[in-house]
Amino acid sequence: MKKNKKILLVVQRSNGDVFLSTSLLSYIYKHFNFPQIDLLVNDDTYMVASLLPFINKIHTFSYKKKSNKRWFQEKEIIKKLFRKYDLSINLTSSDRSVLYALLASKKSISVVEKEYKKSWWKQKLLSKYYYYDSTKHILIQNLTPLSLLDIQHDFIQSSIEIKNETFERVKNRLDKKGIKNFIIFHPSAQYKYKIYPKASRDKLIAFLSKLGISIVVTGTNNKIDTEIKLNLPSLPNIFDLIGETSLEEYFALSSLSHAFIGMDTLNMHIASAQNKRIFAIFGPTKLSMWSPWSNQLQVSATDDKPVQSYGNVTIFQADMPCVACGNAGCDDNHGKSDCLYNISPRLVFKEIEDWYKKISS
Repeated sequence: MKKNKKILLVVQRSNGDVFLSTSLLSYIYKHFNFPQIDLLVNDDTYMVASLLPFINKIHTFSYKKKSNKRWFQEKEIIKKLFRKYDLSINLTSSDRSVLYALLASKKSISVVEKEYKKSWWKQKLLSKYYYYDSTKHILIQNLTPLSLLDIQHDFIQSSIEIKNETFERVKNRLDKKGIKNFIIFHPSAQYKYKIYPKASRDKLIAFLSKLGISIVVTGTNNKIDTEIKLNLPSLPNIFDLIGETSLEEYFALSSLSHAFIGMDTLNMHIASAQNKRIFAIFGPTKLSMWSPWSNQLQVSATDDKPVQSYGNVTIFQADMPCVACGNAGCDDNHGKSDCLYNISPRLVFKEIEDWYKKISS
C-alpha cells in the first residue's frame, strides 16, 4: 500500500462532509509519502474542496448537468477517472459514488449501506468496505478507511491553513469597523428547517447586544442569508458582516473569534476544528452524527437533552419527545421545525453570559 502514489477521494455530499474529510486527507498524505491526491465532489461544494490541503486536482459532478446531459457527464467523468489511480476511497454510500471508486482503481475502499439487498454487489466488488452508521459521528466514520489501511490515527478534527494575507485582510476590515474582541453569531444554515425562527433570533440578538463584547453576525449572500440580513435588528455591539466575507476569509474570521453561536451548519464544524467555544442551536438533526466534535475530549454528543455541555461545546435542543427526529422539518420536506420554536433565547443567552463572565473576570 505504501506504493500508492495516485489516490482518489470521493465525497459526494454536503459542504460539511467535504470539510470533515480534512483529517483523513492529512493522514493519507503523510502515510503514503506525499502522494498525488485528487478529489471528486459535487460542484456545489467546490469552494470548500478548493481550500482542503494536499489536493492536486478536483473533479466535479453536477446535478444540473445530470438532468440536462446525464450520460455525457457520466462519460466524461469516467473517462477522467478510469484506472488512473492506485487507490480510491469513497466516503459516500450512493451507487454512483461507489461505481466511481470502483472504476478509478483496482484497490477501492468505500462506505456501504448495512442492508445487504442494497450493498451486496458493492461488498463483492470493493477491496474493502465499512458500514454507514448513523449512530457514529461523521468524523469517526470518515476516519474508518485509515483503520482498514492499518494507519494509526487519533480522532482530532483538523482545520484548514489560511494564508497570512487573508488574515491581514480580515483584520484590517475589523479594525475599520472598530471590532477587537468578538464572538461570531451565525444565524443561518443551508436549509430553512435548521434555522432559529426570527422572533427567537431577534430576542437572542437583543440579549447579546448587552453582553459587553462585539457580536459579528455572519452569512453568505444567498437568498436565505440575504433575507436574514434585511431583517437584522440595528443594535449596539451588533456588527452585520452577512455577505461580506469569502469562505477563506470566514475561516480567518472564525480563527480570530472568541466563540461561535449559531446553527447546525458548516460554520459550526469550522469553529469546532479550530477549538473555539461553541454554543450550537439544534433542531431535528441527529446529534450522534452531526453534533460539534470536541477535540479536547475527542467526543461528540449522543443523547438528546435541552442543554448539554462537553469540553468546549454547549448544545441547545427543544425539550420535546420527538427530538431529534432526523427529518428535514416536521413534514420531512424542508418545512417548519416546531422544535426550533421551543428553544428559549433567554436560556441560550444565560449559558453564553455565564461563560463570558468567567473568561472576562
